[in-house]
Amino acid sequence: MIRFILYIIFIVLTGVYSIFAQIQQDEITIMNDSITLSGTLSYPQKNTPLIIWVHGSGNIDRNGNQGNIIKANYIQQFRNEINKHGIAFFSYDKRTANKNNFKFLKNITYNDLYKDVLVTIDYFKKLNEFPEIVLIGHSQGSLTAMLASKNITKFISIAGPSKPFDEILLDQITKGNPSLAGITKDHINELKKTGKIEAIDPKLVTIFAKPNQQFLLFWMQYDPSKEIKKLLIPTLIINGTKDLQVGVSEAQKLKQALPKAKLTLIPNMNHVLKEIKEDQNNYPSYFSADFPISTELIKTVVDFIKE
Repeated sequence: MIRFILYIIFIVLTGVYSIFAQIQQDEITIMNDSITLSGTLSYPQKNTPLIIWVHGSGNIDRNGNQGNIIKANYIQQFRNEINKHGIAFFSYDKRTANKNNFKFLKNITYNDLYKDVLVTIDYFKKLNEFPEIVLIGHSQGSLTAMLASKNITKFISIAGPSKPFDEILLDQITKGNPSLAGITKDHINELKKTGKIEAIDPKLVTIFAKPNQQFLLFWMQYDPSKEIKKLLIPTLIINGTKDLQVGVSEAQKLKQALPKAKLTLIPNMNHVLKEIKEDQNNYPSYFSADFPISTELIKTVVDFIKE
């Protein structure tokens, strides 16, 4: 009996080792004109579904970190877990996270971000090694991925806003300082009407600085609740109940815009996809990889891709 139990344990452990041993990683560089998109492709084997990750706002690298500030490592954690379920994964350093791109970023617009995604999709389509391509758009990347979802199999929005960015920006500034509501509206209206803001209020200069204006202008023209209606592919909308940046109501509004989409609200998951049981750990989880990624998130994504 003991020998039989030891045999079973050996088989189980061998199977677990085999899963990890089979994960391959390829460093891939994709070019979008002069822009370098350096990323990592990981996969248990070829001929499996492939997830392409589309970043949220900020200078985010392929692992979900931002320089020496944000060290959540949430994309790397997601990669490690998703590969265990026989699904390939690719993420790249956002163009603003690669110092080699800095000299080409002077006139960057929001449209450049989804063009990076289109080029990435085209690369893997031509590679012809993965039969299904699934886009996951996180936060700002939800809209970015929507705009690029022309030639893919499935779409997943995680913590995606439902409103145009000018409405989000106005809400955020007003909550932080209600006295700036009026001038913020004026700046947004001037930008949308004339394409620029001549005299920027000193308190808002970091947001509406001249180098940012064209990026913001292009971003503001898109309404996620309208763009999601254009999707003809299976769509999953996910939001965490502990998300301090994008509330569950945003996911519910996206669901209202596209009733055929699936909606999953994940208990205790925050914006960087960590499982947060104590509220006091929510903010610290942005700065440490010690907090585990939500297991319910992984299960939800795997079930959707494999159904």
